[in-house]
Amino acid sequence: MSSDYDYSDDEDAFYDDDEDMISTGDDGSAPSDDDMDMEFADDFKVPQHSLRKAYEIEHESLSQQEVEKLSAADVDHISSIFGVDHGIASLLLRNMNWNKERLIEKYMDNASSVSVAAGVSTPSRASPSVTGPAPIRSSGSRRRTTRQTLAPKVEPWVCPICFDDSQTSFLSLSCDHSFCAGCWTAYITSKIREEGEHAIRCMAEGCALVAPDLFIMSTLAKYGEDEDGRTQERFQELLVRHFVGANPHLKYCPYPSCTYTVSCPSASSRSSLTTMVPTVSCGANHKFCFGCSIDSDHRPVICPVAKMWLKKCRDDSETANWIKSNTKECSKCQSTIEKNGGCNHMTCKKCKYEFCWVCMGPWSEHGTAWYSCNRYDEKAGVDARDAQSRSRASLERYLHYYNRWANHEQSAKLSVEMYNKTEKKMEEMQITSSLTWIEVQFMKRAVEEAERCRATLKWTYAMAFYLDKGNEKELFEDNQRDLEKAVEDLSELLESPIDPETISTLRQKVTDKTVYVAKRNEILLEDTSNGFAEGRWKWNIAVEGFE
Repeated sequence: MSSDYDYSDDEDAFYDDDEDMISTGDDGSAPSDDDMDMEFADDFKVPQHSLRKAYEIEHESLSQQEVEKLSAADVDHISSIFGVDHGIASLLLRNMNWNKERLIEKYMDNASSVSVAAGVSTPSRASPSVTGPAPIRSSGSRRRTTRQTLAPKVEPWVCPICFDDSQTSFLSLSCDHSFCAGCWTAYITSKIREEGEHAIRCMAEGCALVAPDLFIMSTLAKYGEDEDGRTQERFQELLVRHFVGANPHLKYCPYPSCTYTVSCPSASSRSSLTTMVPTVSCGANHKFCFGCSIDSDHRPVICPVAKMWLKKCRDDSETANWIKSNTKECSKCQSTIEKNGGCNHMTCKKCKYEFCWVCMGPWSEHGTAWYSCNRYDEKAGVDARDAQSRSRASLERYLHYYNRWANHEQSAKLSVEMYNKTEKKMEEMQITSSLTWIEVQFMKRAVEEAERCRATLKWTYAMAFYLDKGNEKELFEDNQRDLEKAVEDLSELLESPIDPETISTLRQKVTDKTVYVAKRNEILLEDTSNGFAEGRWKWNIAVEGFE
């Protein structure tokens, strides 16, 4: 197999000799079509290594049920220590943000105040030995019919919320504030579905008692109109989210409708975020950063620098674009000038130099036979000689990195269109050649690899902007250049038209280039990660003081 690139020994594992490409069965017979499909499906199979790569981080994906088991274990622990039921233990833990050690310390010191703060009991009922809220009280029919006697007439019970005297079922917590079951159900449903509350207090004004989970679930099940159980499921999800949010080594997957949680203890401290990029993936294969609020993979740049870059882009990009579009520098004194009229004959207010706004050449030379301002001429760089020119130079430097960063971001947004084009080409290959659907999957894998590498390249420009000058930055930019060139070559192959006579050659080239691109991406990420661990990267003054 020939290739335009040299491969290491590990890369040779992707390919076998020609005579080994088609294996035989145990009985020496030729392989079936299904076996051949499996052979081609393994074109991009990466050899499994027991050791993680330097840029990978140990983490574990947890389903909602697994997280519920973790929180239940904490509840059991507190329930056994304090001798209270699970509902009370859950409320106490949630009030302390699931900090068991702090809860035990505070509770042993003053159980009454902790119980009141958690909404387990009212101040008048609080005691060192907490028995918890009373069970649900359903009074049945509380309307009484008076007899024709001298006994006083008893008025029917009226719910203080809806004032409906026809209600027959009333519920209350241990505070004895009774309300009809309909009002309780509507109140609980609203708190859960609309406000996202997991600690639902009594409806009585000034009452801080919190409804235990059993009260909420049984009320919804018995009196609610939640036939599909969505409100109860939402309540369980809110409890899980609160537990996850209170634990620094857990993080909820930020992708919409995803219920997976990721555990990553090594990235739970802020100090670790200066030496690693904690990119993780959940059980649904959604990749995100565990260490910050950026909902995407921002390798190779660490979280503090990535956040600084995004903030700078928000603050400076529009200003920079306006300055670039509406101002120019005087060719003589480099002062920044804004055009305030339609005429192209400009006069610098600082040095009185007259020039053409279009070509920036001397105005005195306009109209001569040899002068033509419609031709493009490379502008020679000038040294920064005053504050304005230094500011302009800083802007040009920022725009250099920002434009390239934005270009790769735009390419990522166009990935959907690229996928659609690729699927059409894959269908065309099946029609015009003998390749099966599995055999043409090399195109899809190539697009996925190109998209993944463009995400890496996008963030390399954010990192390069803050890197200090020196050999390390030059080596980093060399790796960046090699990866960028390889990705562009792969993209060009993917954009090339399909020729039935050269499909096999195209398949070979795309496969080779995809493997090479993946290797270049790995080299860049490995070197960058090792550099963080070894303290090789030096930042310029703009990065000083980041948290």
